[in-house]
Amino acid sequence: MLGSTHGTFTTDLRARVVACGESPRTAVHGVTAAPGDQDVSGRPLHAPVPDLDRFFRPESVAVVGASDTEGRPNTGITRQLIAWAERVGARLVPVHPTRTSVFGIDCAPSVGALTEPVDLAVLLVADPLPVIEELAGTKVRFAVAFASGFAETGEAGAAAQERLAAAVRRSGIRLLGPNTNLNAFERFREDLEGPAVALITQSGHQGRPVFTLQELGVRLSHWAPTGNEADLETSDFISYFAGRPEVGAIACYVEGLKDGRSFLLAADRAARHGVPVVAVKVGRTETGARTAASHTGKLTGADQVVDAAMRQYGVIRVDGLDQLQDTATLLARARRPHADGVVVYSISGGTGAHFADLATAAGLALPTLPAAKQDELHQWIPEYLSVSNPVDNGGHPVGDWRGRKIIDAILADPSVGVLICPITGPFPPMSDRLAQDLVEAAEATDKLVCVVWGSPVGTEDAYRTTLLGSSRVATFRTFANCIGAVKAYLDHHRFTTGYRSPFDEAPRTPSPSFRKAQALMRPGRRLSEHAAKQLLRAYGIRVPREQLVTSAAAAVRAAGLVGYPVVMKASGAQLAHKTELGLVKVGLTSASQVRDAYRDLTDIARFESIDLDGILVCQMVGRGVEMVVGVTRDELFGPTVTVGLGGVLVEVLNDTAVRVPPFGEREARSMLAELRGRALLDGVRGAPPADVDALVEVVLRVQRMALELDGDLAELDINPLMVLPRGQGAVALDALAVCR
Repeated sequence: MLGSTHGTFTTDLRARVVACGESPRTAVHGVTAAPGDQDVSGRPLHAPVPDLDRFFRPESVAVVGASDTEGRPNTGITRQLIAWAERVGARLVPVHPTRTSVFGIDCAPSVGALTEPVDLAVLLVADPLPVIEELAGTKVRFAVAFASGFAETGEAGAAAQERLAAAVRRSGIRLLGPNTNLNAFERFREDLEGPAVALITQSGHQGRPVFTLQELGVRLSHWAPTGNEADLETSDFISYFAGRPEVGAIACYVEGLKDGRSFLLAADRAARHGVPVVAVKVGRTETGARTAASHTGKLTGADQVVDAAMRQYGVIRVDGLDQLQDTATLLARARRPHADGVVVYSISGGTGAHFADLATAAGLALPTLPAAKQDELHQWIPEYLSVSNPVDNGGHPVGDWRGRKIIDAILADPSVGVLICPITGPFPPMSDRLAQDLVEAAEATDKLVCVVWGSPVGTEDAYRTTLLGSSRVATFRTFANCIGAVKAYLDHHRFTTGYRSPFDEAPRTPSPSFRKAQALMRPGRRLSEHAAKQLLRAYGIRVPREQLVTSAAAAVRAAGLVGYPVVMKASGAQLAHKTELGLVKVGLTSASQVRDAYRDLTDIARFESIDLDGILVCQMVGRGVEMVVGVTRDELFGPTVTVGLGGVLVEVLNDTAVRVPPFGEREARSMLAELRGRALLDGVRGAPPADVDALVEVVLRVQRMALELDGDLAELDINPLMVLPRGQGAVALDALAVCR
């Protein structure tokens, strides 16, 4: 660190102990919240949790616009809702102004005529706004609007959706939709046991592959098709599902987020509960982002920020729906690992080597089995075959009693947390016996056993009955999905073990630095380098010794005080890139050079019609590693902090890492670990190691600045931040700041 005078904002995560449970909460309008728990900007630090029990399991349902006229869309929907209400034990009341009954059930002429409390109103109308306004006088708790033609259609639709959302806020009702569907009212199998997958999708069709996992024996508990999210959103359902005892994992298909902070609060709640969240997030490409926006009317966000924010809060991002279903299933059903070691076991040396290559490249740890364990395995496997890891049995041992002995011996090793057996194709009776042995071994251990069934047919009895019939064996169809799911499983448990919420790092009250910094802000304007450095100095970030002067004589005096050699720069609010204009002079060693430099700089500024607040005479700082640290605003997540290689390299290599405040020291160090050029900080080609602790300190101070000045600071760019050799600190040589 920089030393005692610069250590005010350093957060030592090792000193914090955060319980995985929750602080005491109070209920407000059906939502639980931690009283008075807000950050320095007045934003909540815990996710609001809507009580959705009566949404998914209502006692009474009103169907507005119900129909039994064959051939009409509302008729099919009404019929499905009647069947669903019977399954969940709810009383259903059709609502129609001109009918006395629908499917033999007595109708109410309007929602105002409902005589008994209703938990859920399903709106089968083209314009739900008048119905919502009418429902405001009732005690209806939830509503679902299927109608489309809102934000997904453009500006006019977005305005209509805002009117609907405003009416919902006034009514006190919680609304699902508009532009949603019947997925919440699907038939869920009740004969399946074990932890369940809860599903959230903005596009109903994209959830179908996950929903059909039930046919493979995977339990699903809920499906929330959020649509345009005028009110209830993905974050609400994550928060709710995270507290459900039957939910083992949450699977999400997200086209866009309504509010980035709400999403992070929900992900934080899931992490506190140890519930994994697996998400497909559309918008990695410009085309995907544009298409998603047209579908749901949501913001997709800058993908680099979305990706970083998800990793920061433990959300497992996958690309394909097949990965979503495989990863969510494994995370829902697998027990906590005892070790990170993965052993690959196969009947073919080629298969084992291939899988081991892919697994190692993905970051899985394949430990070499101890010599004693290898000797034990060679009791049943010929000596000429390798059993160090991967373990090659040569084929024949799996056909008799030796197969189970081998599997049990591998699982007994304390370094092994996961056993993966790729079966690239059916080879009865060997593959049948191998599958059975793996299932029986999985039932007898609390370690994870995975099988990759590589046959493209998928009708084999060993696959359909033996493997899929086991809730303890995780069965995959591809190498890639198995490796990705196992890595996510190990990463998730590593992340949630002793989880420390980033929101516990958030400042609750403004610092003395905040008051100093506020006085320097100029709304809507860019600060000069001199003013931007004053801002940094207010937050304890080291800058060179320097003086701002307005005459050649003053420049000479300043150089004497600063100490030769010096750097001279033009300083003005208009200047963003001074070097390109020749407005920086480096390595000046005499009074005459300083006078000449002053004249040259002011002449160039006059020629370019640049207003200056003066010329900076700066200390010449020794060589180090040039880094960049900055703040920008993301339309979804608000202020973000970026760190990367600085100087001209930032534009050439774009080697940066980003995080969403608040975060602590551990997260700041993980940002540095992500950089491709991280080795430069360790010292290369004879250069000394850089002062990484000082760099981390600057990142933490900048994120504090981003939080406290959220309403005032639009952009900050410290480039270069010169990170000096270890123990010598870091110095901000240049800075740009733009006020909001």
